[in-house]
Amino acid sequence: MKAPAIVLLGNGGLAVARRLQGLYPQARVLGLAGRVEGADEPYSEFGETLRELYRNDTPIIALCAAGIVIRTLAPLLASKGAEPPVLALAEDGSAVVPLLGGLGGVNRMAREIAACLEVAPAITTSGELRFGTCLLDPPSGYALADLEQGKRFVADLLGGETMQVAGDAPWLEAVALPRDSAAKLTLHITPEQRPAARDELLIHPRVLAVRVDGDASAEAIREALVSAGLAPQALACLVADPARMTDAGLAAAAAELAVPLRFAAEDADLPSPVARIGDLRLYRAQAPLDPARIGQARGRLTVIGLGPGDPVFMTPATRQALDEAQDLLGYETYIRMAGPLRADQVAHCTDNREELQRARHAFELAASGRRVVVVSSGDPGVFAMAAAVLEALDEARDPAWLRVDLQIQPGVSAALATAARAGAPLGHDFCLISLSDNLKPWDMIERRLDHAGAADFAMAFYNPISRARPWQLGRALEIVRQHRGPETLVVLGRDIGRPAEKLTVTCLGDLLPEQVDMRTLVIIGSSLTRRVPRAEGGDWVYTPRWYR
Repeated sequence: MKAPAIVLLGNGGLAVARRLQGLYPQARVLGLAGRVEGADEPYSEFGETLRELYRNDTPIIALCAAGIVIRTLAPLLASKGAEPPVLALAEDGSAVVPLLGGLGGVNRMAREIAACLEVAPAITTSGELRFGTCLLDPPSGYALADLEQGKRFVADLLGGETMQVAGDAPWLEAVALPRDSAAKLTLHITPEQRPAARDELLIHPRVLAVRVDGDASAEAIREALVSAGLAPQALACLVADPARMTDAGLAAAAAELAVPLRFAAEDADLPSPVARIGDLRLYRAQAPLDPARIGQARGRLTVIGLGPGDPVFMTPATRQALDEAQDLLGYETYIRMAGPLRADQVAHCTDNREELQRARHAFELAASGRRVVVVSSGDPGVFAMAAAVLEALDEARDPAWLRVDLQIQPGVSAALATAARAGAPLGHDFCLISLSDNLKPWDMIERRLDHAGAADFAMAFYNPISRARPWQLGRALEIVRQHRGPETLVVLGRDIGRPAEKLTVTCLGDLLPEQVDMRTLVIIGSSLTRRVPRAEGGDWVYTPRWYR
């Protein structure tokens, strides 16, 4: 399940929202702009925000009246699609009302939240109220065979019928189901494939594993299981040789079957074999399998950019990668920006000058089957960790590293964030130049500045000045001034997207190196860059799309 979104309409619910983040550390607190101070992310329109979360299958905890949530989501309920858990909470935490997502675990969430807030959840589901469990939503390791049959079965129980259990169902031992050894209703816990009788409910324990030795589609795997008399819903995982980690067809089959894909060279971790059908070997355990104990997963290494600092600039793909990560590697400041972390997530904080070591460590972790995220600020491909990760891979060419699922997610770079705050100073051709000579000689930087100036590019300077390089920005400005007049517009963006954000618009003739530090992004306009008055005061800065 995705991390939930905690949605606030007013400041009154902020304290409760922070308590809920203790329960769900990766949850985001979304606050209505202008009314909520201190939220993780602002939003401007409640209805569209809630509907977008719902369409994206994101669990919703709304601290407002239940009626508001119901009216907001009602237009989406006519068509079946994603149905994430949706709960309404009183702002003071005194009421917890599950509204939608009964088969998505909303009642479980309601109980968790109520326990956290020390209140009673307002669960209204008849079966769960009467019996203390939802037979239509069995726990992990079990799958309901037929939802419609399940509804009829529960309706009969609510109508006064009794039931008996055939098979091992340990989670039912402590609940108040009306049991009778002579009952006509029977709950069967079985991995066998067969149609259910009118008076029975089938729940399949996930006790099956299939080793795939050749090419096999999801449909072929289903057919093989059925031909062996086994239910496809009882499948716990697919298994293959580690050499097949990059097999896209195999990954697609596992995704379509909605089961994990594990890789093991030997069968030592697998249960007893029961059949071989073509290139498929079937294994069956006595109790539900834990796929995590079979071989390893294909490791995933995702390189992300957090944007310039404000969570509102973080892309959904980046947020998802952080939510799914087991290990996070990066400069400590960036790891803190990526938080809060769950207790099960491991942070590997290193100095900002140890990029290649960090990249190698990330590959080693991912090659062992872990989900790893390397954290940058801005965009990971702009003077950041994406290039270092690929450089480490290029140097090593390690077969285990090459099998890692490497993903690079874009982020909002400092240049783009600063430009957006100022207007559109990068609205025509532009270039990005780092003034750091740690990884390239200074004379090359000077040549690039000279050519970019002569070509009349707008320019954005990264790493413009530091204690170790106090003179280089001054020298860079000398070179640029050979090609630009003193009236050329300059934008200085310091800590854009962070609490201490400061934007300054000046001109090249007035710019002094003392106005800039390492946390400042410098944009120097082209000869055509101009300004337009802002209604709030100051100026917009833009570079026209044309040359005249």
